[in-house]
Amino acid sequence: MNDLFVANWKMHKTIEETMAYLDAFLPLLDELPDDVDVAIAPPFTALATASARIEGTRCALAAQNVHWELHGPYTGEVSAPMLLELGVRYAIVGHSERRAFFGETDRSVNLKVRTALATGLIPIVAVGETLDLRERGLTDDVVITQVRAAFDGVARTELSKTVIAYEPIWAIGTGKNCDPGEADRVMATIRGCVSGLDETRILYGGSMKAANAASYVERPHINGGLVGGASLDPAGFAHLIRNAAE
Repeated sequence: MNDLFVANWKMHKTIEETMAYLDAFLPLLDELPDDVDVAIAPPFTALATASARIEGTRCALAAQNVHWELHGPYTGEVSAPMLLELGVRYAIVGHSERRAFFGETDRSVNLKVRTALATGLIPIVAVGETLDLRERGLTDDVVITQVRAAFDGVARTELSKTVIAYEPIWAIGTGKNCDPGEADRVMATIRGCVSGLDETRILYGGSMKAANAASYVERPHINGGLVGGASLDPAGFAHLIRNAAE
């Protein structure tokens, strides 16, 4: 399977900044190997602009969230049909920031995964532990619980249409990346906790940079990265992907 690198911009970049980013980034895609997949996840306000800019290129579009209902009285939410209309291919669900600040639960993640699959979106399911949980030796218990809950009721044949992102919360935006060997061990645990995840891509997230990306993707259970801060600079993100691919 191809490695996948997703740029999660979070709450960064206006429409104008998105256009400037893509004007700089898209030409750099020609320098990357063909067996690497790339996606960007801009804020909702910039999705339409990004969609028009990347049309006809190898860059895919991702959303940072999606609601589990297709329509209804859900002020401030965005549905799968709305995203699909804009050409969105992936949707991030269960990111630790959504869990911590906006009440995302294992149950809501499961609902979003089911809706994404039913409508043709590819869910990128984020899981990971806090520093406190890691220090208490509960990392495996946490990620196993999150993964099993996310895919509860999902047919085994559908699992290859999903992506998992292991993001140790203590490493997100802190510069303290998880040791690649330990990250690979946790991701092997994730792959083995639900039958059918053999062909599911598992990404690492948490202070992945150009300098350390290769040390992750060379591991057998790591199939790319969900990249935050290091993806905000177009040349830097392309450099990260290039280093990992080489």
